[in-house]
Amino acid sequence: MHGPTWLIPSTSRPQNTRSGLLLMIGILGGLFLLSGCSSSPKEARPEYGRKLQPGEFALRKVQPTGVREELIAAFDARESGLGTALRQSMTWYAAPSSQKHFPYATQDDHITHARAQKSVEVMMETLKSNTTASGFAEDVLSQFDVYQTVGWDSDGTVLFTGYYAPIFRGSATKTPEFQHPLYKRPSWLLTTKEGVPFGRRLPTGAIVDSPDRRQLESSGMLEGTELVWLRSRLDAYICQVNGSACIELTNGERIFVGYAGKTEHPYTGLGGMMMQEKLIPKEGLSLDAIQAFYERQPETVDRLIDRNKNFVFFCEYEGKGWPAGSLGVPVTTRASIATDKKVYPPGSIALVDTTAVRHGGARESFIRLVCDQDTGGAIVAPGRCDLFMGIGPDARTLAGAQYFEGTMYYMFLKPNVMASVEN
Repeated sequence: MHGPTWLIPSTSRPQNTRSGLLLMIGILGGLFLLSGCSSSPKEARPEYGRKLQPGEFALRKVQPTGVREELIAAFDARESGLGTALRQSMTWYAAPSSQKHFPYATQDDHITHARAQKSVEVMMETLKSNTTASGFAEDVLSQFDVYQTVGWDSDGTVLFTGYYAPIFRGSATKTPEFQHPLYKRPSWLLTTKEGVPFGRRLPTGAIVDSPDRRQLESSGMLEGTELVWLRSRLDAYICQVNGSACIELTNGERIFVGYAGKTEHPYTGLGGMMMQEKLIPKEGLSLDAIQAFYERQPETVDRLIDRNKNFVFFCEYEGKGWPAGSLGVPVTTRASIATDKKVYPPGSIALVDTTAVRHGGARESFIRLVCDQDTGGAIVAPGRCDLFMGIGPDARTLAGAQYFEGTMYYMFLKPNVMASVEN
């Protein structure tokens, strides 16, 4: 799953609710990212997409005892799928291809592949062996070093949004009802070995910029690469934002599609543009509101969709691995996160400290242990994280309401503990 981001305007900032910790209350629910954050003071406008500066690291070691209360809260509120998420990370670490992401450099040291892998295994054992939250916290503090994110502001602030795995109606062929395709990856798309797109290769061998969204869809150059057809352009666009979907075909069959690459053009959020043009008020902006507006004025939404020059391609894969994250293993409801994998260590254990929304709209503290197993085109830099909220309409509601600041910590075995478990 390509870890897409819901509807985030860059001009609004959640506010801190407690000094000393970066917990916050959300001011908007269900918003797609609007590109173009300016370099402004923290109090004026957050710059969640701020990149790491030369010589800057995303993680720095902090005193483990500083997260004791958070570990207790995370144990008490642990999700039923946490064990599943940890096992998926263990599966990923067992693959030789995972070693290319390590060693991972922090401000204080380098995390080896073996240390990251063993950290997941020991965390699983620690969860199983403890029956009390305080016992779990003490075991973690004695065994693990804790690293806090620098966030977007060097103070640890991260914007947490949500994403989900959608289910759409579709057709294997174009019909009067289904006329909006998802496309396979074209042969001309060029990416680095890390998967970063950088253009297209012409038949002459020359490398040029990829066409933007409007050019791709109007030129016919993708004709013949249609993977599946959906009911509306908005459905296809939402699939691109999510990067993964289950499609229920007209014959009753289900197929599963996932991220297969994207163009290098910047991502611009639909919700942010609609708010900017005063089509939907800030306080009423959500995916459901966008859907309702699209049904009334599809041409207006189509015009705004064209402004997002970034374009995502798909492939079909087996449903048993759906919904799959960018690591190739399934993501788990409320136990998997998506981050920038050029910034954060893949497959690792993180402690998320933020706020979420329940069904019905009430806010609650969201302090959870999770596994970092996904990424996304809009999830870039150390100040961004996406929480996977699950599958289908209920998860869509929760994902659309997720817009809260917070902070997060990664945990790796202390070197002396690592040495003891290796012997």
